[in-house]
Amino acid sequence: MIRVLLADDQPLIRAALQMVITDAPDLEVAGEAGTGAEAVAMAAELRPDVVVMDIRMPGMDGIEATSRITAAGGSSHVLMLTTFDDDEYIYGALRAGASGFLVKDMALEEILGAIRVVAAGDALIAPSVTRRLIAEFADRPAPAPAPDRRVLEGVTEREGEVLTLVGRGLSNPEIAAEMFISVATVKTYVTRLLAKLNARDRVQLVILAYELDLVTRS
Repeated sequence: MIRVLLADDQPLIRAALQMVITDAPDLEVAGEAGTGAEAVAMAAELRPDVVVMDIRMPGMDGIEATSRITAAGGSSHVLMLTTFDDDEYIYGALRAGASGFLVKDMALEEILGAIRVVAAGDALIAPSVTRRLIAEFADRPAPAPAPDRRVLEGVTEREGEVLTLVGRGLSNPEIAAEMFISVATVKTYVTRLLAKLNARDRVQLVILAYELDLVTRS
């Protein structure tokens, strides 16, 4: 079973998500939090597989809560609950360690699919979502200094090509087609990149690709 913690200050949103999740045979709601601070405390206590986190909450917002949860080094993955048209903090959420995004108007099956994707350790809900994020937020100034390019010293030329394509938002099959290699080989390269660059997940690889100027900001 995939255990899910719901963090949203709106009880109706939590109730709707709980209903959807409860109906799925492989998912269960481990707990509910109404604030970011509650989410941090409950994530530490319950150790859920996925935390569905609203970005905008009073007091400690979802970004700060996500940062604290991921910094604790546990196995919980954070799936941000957002509306792309309103939220201006998505890039900050990526930097805080969010593993993906759940859009409030998604279809029910897509919501469940997004939770399963993140629980499995994959970071991006869909390449199209990644590209939208990149297009909208990649040119925003980073709040921290860009990483030293020496982090790439242990990365092979071929792995660097994969990192660039990941940064462009390509899926593994698309990278395989671009590089004329198998999907399994792409997965191997991505796994090596995660280890060599000490990246939590694929989202962090996207951020690194931009911060290292491997992908053109536009």
